[in-house]
Amino acid sequence: PICPSSAWGCPFCPQAESPAQFWRLLVEGRDAVGPMPRARLQPQDRSRPEDPSLLGGFLAQIDQFDPQFFNIAPREVLSMDPQHRLLLELAWEALEDAGVPPPGLAGSQTGVFVGISSRDYPQHVWTHAPTDDPYLTTGTGHSIAASRIAYLLDLRGPCLAVDTACSSSLVATHLACQSLWQGESDLAFVAGVNLIFMPRVTANMAGAGFIAPDGRCKTFDARADGYVRSEGAGMVILKPLSQALADGNSIYAVIRGSAINQDGRSNGLTAPNPQAQEAVIRAAYQHAGISPGQVQYVEAHGTGTKLGDPIELKALGKVLSEGAPQGLWARWVP
Repeated sequence: PICPSSAWGCPFCPQAESPAQFWRLLVEGRDAVGPMPRARLQPQDRSRPEDPSLLGGFLAQIDQFDPQFFNIAPREVLSMDPQHRLLLELAWEALEDAGVPPPGLAGSQTGVFVGISSRDYPQHVWTHAPTDDPYLTTGTGHSIAASRIAYLLDLRGPCLAVDTACSSSLVATHLACQSLWQGESDLAFVAGVNLIFMPRVTANMAGAGFIAPDGRCKTFDARADGYVRSEGAGMVILKPLSQALADGNSIYAVIRGSAINQDGRSNGLTAPNPQAQEAVIRAAYQHAGISPGQVQYVEAHGTGTKLGDPIELKALGKVLSEGAPQGLWARWVP
């Protein structure tokens, strides 16, 4: 069974509002990291704009949204996490790219799988909003982020939000493919979204040793000392390959297999487990029916840490070097 992605929705990442712009950003080696937009800063933060906890990759115009287009009351929008709003826009853009009329999906077994982890905005709103706000609970719930898409389009398939930290959108993709392969869904929206609003969250992560002190992620580098938080959002529409070909869809990629697992007990709660990483890589290729020796390029996680990077590269090298007639290219999106 094969499942292709047949549509895109963007903005994709800072300075890139389409897959083509994202590719150009990578090819040109441009740096999308900068200070947090001034409008998001608290008064006490505005005197230290170059503080590492205020650096990151930030999307523009996340405050712009047309509630009437999505039949949402303007008052309700005030309590909506901007991640919810962005996902609605992405869903519509993905449908346009796929050439799928929204009314045609009403009542269908279409699934929604959203990778979402950041709780910056909910924490901020729950601290400052009135307790009698009737839209606060639905406006900040991660499960509602996925449910809004199903509600908008009257979708009847699985609908869930996935939070597995850095891997959230990949796990959402895995679950969507499983749903399609099992015949549970006929079509699936798969998305990942991350927005940043609270410098104190970044500061806390920096104190725990996750964030690079200079605001730069130095993956696979001897100077590696942490990563940099960044915003981004993307959505794809997945369907079985046979159906995509029959419908004449543009096919951007083919997913032949996937696998997920967990580290279990390692050297620490957040420490990677090399045996678990090796096992999940092997499982993915076994499910896909592909020999690791056929692989020429792999996209790595690249945490930019002295512990995580060597473990990941060792696991990749151990599996993918088996039977490989030539070298393997590995890279990451910094």
